[in-house]
Amino acid sequence: MRSDYARTLGETGVRQVLFGILSVISVNPGVSQGSVARALGIQRPNMVALVNELVGRGLVARHVDATDRRAFALNLTEMGAAAVGEALARIRVHEERILRDLTADERRLLIRLLDRIGANDD
Repeated sequence: MRSDYARTLGETGVRQVLFGILSVISVNPGVSQGSVARALGIQRPNMVALVNELVGRGLVARHVDATDRRAFALNLTEMGAAAVGEALARIRVHEERILRDLTADERRLLIRLLDRIGANDD
């Protein structure tokens, strides 16, 4: 399943960790770089390198936060928003492919079970 996911996004050049960062920024425009790192459990040095990659690829704009001059605020660029949209479309196709043999009831049960597992992830 993991290799299928990698193939799904492989052509976009957006690895899972990058997609996670883009997703958080997408729903939280202007979010601080540190907040994204904490939300995803990414260590500061790794986060700096990942954001540098996204900025270098033109997917994210980074600027000094107006309310905290020590922090960087992140926003998606137009290209970044398009990359998120393309990745989401590919992920939907991927999910349909791996879940195609499950009934609607089985899918609902799977979601409930995954929610329970996630709730215990301390």
